[in-house]
Amino acid sequence: MRYNLEVPLEQAARGTETRIRVPTYEDCDTCKGTGAKPGTKAKTCPTCEGHGQVRMQQGFFSIQQTCPKCHGTGKIIPEPCPTCRGAARVKKQKTLSVKIPAGVDDSDRIRLSGEGEPGVNGGPPGDLYVQMQVKPHPMFQRDHDDLHCEMPISITAAALGGEIVIPTLDGTARIRVPAETQSGKVFRLKAKGIKGVRSHAAGDLFCHVVVETPVSLTEKQRQLLREFEAISQQDSARHNPRAKGWLDKVKEFFES
Repeated sequence: MRYNLEVPLEQAARGTETRIRVPTYEDCDTCKGTGAKPGTKAKTCPTCEGHGQVRMQQGFFSIQQTCPKCHGTGKIIPEPCPTCRGAARVKKQKTLSVKIPAGVDDSDRIRLSGEGEPGVNGGPPGDLYVQMQVKPHPMFQRDHDDLHCEMPISITAAALGGEIVIPTLDGTARIRVPAETQSGKVFRLKAKGIKGVRSHAAGDLFCHVVVETPVSLTEKQRQLLREFEAISQQDSARHNPRAKGWLDKVKEFFES
């Protein structure tokens, strides 16, 4: 059997223990797993004489196949149990405890031995495989053992630099943002990712800088930005080198 279990990223990283309810088939209490009405019992199949197989003669060939009367069990039930209708098993629910190791990822499987479907004709039960699914996180994206997140900063913080506090799975960390930081710059925090189940060390946390354009400006803020733009245009090649380079490429494209 397979059971899909969805867990938050934090629990997948640290490990946890949870309880699940799964459907299962158990021996019928009324007939004690015989499939026959209480006071009666199964009889030997008269077609295959209890072998579960019959031989069919087709010309020169003899073919052995499953008995169509007892379906290979070798027995028939004249009076089926009214509870299970001769199936000998009834469907129920059971609660199991599952230990999730730290560092599990999507598609990892946890095996619970002997917790699957009961075997046929008294055979041993199979296993239950718990298939892990990690819920999408509102802040972090996982890439194997590494984590990625966006780090929005204001235009002034990007231009002047400063210290930024960012969250991690273990708490918070501080990043020193140098002056003149551009959007798209990536800061790496070593060992702030996830230590996978089969890993020897934790992965890293990569913070991707996103310079945020201010919104809902007041008139005073607009006026200050106009003054700033006017000053910047006096030496745009120095203050906006990427924009100057891009405009030069556009000019060359149309002139060629």
